[in-house]
Amino acid sequence: MTLADRIASYRDLIEKWLHGLYHGMVEGPAFELIEKEAEDTDDVFMLACFADAFGIPSPISYYTAELLPYLADEFAGWERRLWDRGTLVERKGQQYHF
Repeated sequence: MTLADRIASYRDLIEKWLHGLYHGMVEGPAFELIEKEAEDTDDVFMLACFADAFGIPSPISYYTAELLPYLADEFAGWERRLWDRGTLVERKGQQYHF
């Protein structure tokens, strides 16, 4: 093994290690926060459309019932997520207190 091969293999090892460090410190937590925020936005939209599923009277539910065939796949998961999850204040508080 020549010196150039050793340097190339060491460089590859360092690049992999630095990429893993960057992913663990920057990319991973950022993706988690983005996913949580997107999920919260989706939950708010679904709650605005189908509030009557939770016993909250909403006059727009009559009009948004037409969306149910398009959102039926997401509806069961959304309903389960809302029943299992704590309060919205608790969820938002987790953003600032890890």
